[in-house]
Amino acid sequence: MFTKKCRKMTIYILLCTLLGILTIGSSSRVWALYKFNDAAYFIKRQAVFAFIGVFVMMMASKVDLMKLKAHNKGIYLACMASLVLVLIPGLGVQRNGSRSWFGVGSLLVQPSEFFKIAIILMCAQWLASRSRIKSFMKDLLMVAAMTLGGFLLILLQPDFGSGIVMVCSIVVMVLAADSPLSYFVRVGFLGILGFGALILSAPYRLARITSFIDPWQDPLGSGFQIIQSLFAIAPGGLLGKGFDASVQKHFYLPEPQTDFIFAIFAEEWGFIGCALLILLYILIIYEGVKIAKNSTNAYLAYVAIGIISLFAIQVLINLGVVVGLFPVTGITLPLFSYGGSSLVVMMGSLGLLMGIANHDSAA
Repeated sequence: MFTKKCRKMTIYILLCTLLGILTIGSSSRVWALYKFNDAAYFIKRQAVFAFIGVFVMMMASKVDLMKLKAHNKGIYLACMASLVLVLIPGLGVQRNGSRSWFGVGSLLVQPSEFFKIAIILMCAQWLASRSRIKSFMKDLLMVAAMTLGGFLLILLQPDFGSGIVMVCSIVVMVLAADSPLSYFVRVGFLGILGFGALILSAPYRLARITSFIDPWQDPLGSGFQIIQSLFAIAPGGLLGKGFDASVQKHFYLPEPQTDFIFAIFAEEWGFIGCALLILLYILIIYEGVKIAKNSTNAYLAYVAIGIISLFAIQVLINLGVVVGLFPVTGITLPLFSYGGSSLVVMMGSLGLLMGIANHDSAA
């Protein structure tokens, strides 16, 4: 069972997940009826994954990360191997131009989701072994190399969005290690050049940037999703159109139960509903930050920082994309968007976060 210390966080997570299931049911009903002749297709599957996720979260909260620490290297190497294997035709499943999944039929697992946790555990272990960050070559080069290796493999799928979220969470961990800002200036400059080259090397990435700047340049192509998203948000007003009353889910916004589910939620629940949902996310992040801040063990504190920053950055990017502040990345809204592996892994990682609070309570 979850301890009293994690009770608030557990309630917030379950509320967010339940609200996500209801919104998936509403947003996907028309598309599911057309594609599978079953209006409840997506909500039933998400409900099953949510039950699995709750079980995984409960089990993860009991994991002793200090004992698991000895196996971090093996976990990291196994996840790296999965990122290589998923690229092999016949092993990896290709969907929407990306070879990012293992599985059969509609039952898919995304190895990059597991790698995000593995890299956090490895980087946390490395940073905790350093009493103070003094040299980039001695203290941070290993972190950069481990992160870059996974990032490049994820890019080959290609899944630029997941790679960005992972890198940003590691950057937050390194910042928390009190690294000199001069390192970030130099690495940041190289990173900007690298991202620029990556964008220019792939036409679809360049199209996303241009559509972000002016989606009306190609309203039926690269700018279509963001335009339809804004068309969904704008009519929501203060109180929204009401549950299951969205217009944009009627084949205007493609697969509305995934990355752009917040747009349908805004259309149906309005500004008040969106404010309450964002507050729910802020409360989860706040509880996670408290766990990291109160941890007396350096390794566990870094793991907590990595997990809650991974969660927060993914929320920030998804909401930013939906309202037009960021280019389209393909990042799901944690605990809310449709997706089995992303939901289960995210709930499992939050369970590990609760396990850190349990460890500190028992210490």
